[in-house]
Amino acid sequence: MKIGVTSQNLRTITGHASKARSFLVYEWAAGQTLRTDAPIELSMEMSIHAWDKRGDHPLLALDYLITGPCGKSFINQMKQYGVKVKTTDETDPLIAVQELVASVVPWAGKPTRGA
Repeated sequence: MKIGVTSQNLRTITGHASKARSFLVYEWAAGQTLRTDAPIELSMEMSIHAWDKRGDHPLLALDYLITGPCGKSFINQMKQYGVKVKTTDETDPLIAVQELVASVVPWAGKPTRGA
């Protein structure tokens, strides 16, 4: 499962996902520990808000996208591409990802702060 997190500063979860250009990326598979992948850095033209829908888009490789506040149109647009969007008030990306994995795969365990 590939999970992206909107993070303009690459430290905390930020909102406005359609205009976001920086994303932390995590990967999780059953029987494995949560792995951090290279962040996704988009040009202004590749933000979902500005993207012309031609060609591939790096965010479409995600299974889930965790973000702060965002509009329903963004959620629906990503759903059309098979990416599930989860909004959160959590600011720590790792905690939010661990919570998502635990909710999708309950036996994966509870999130641990600072792990």
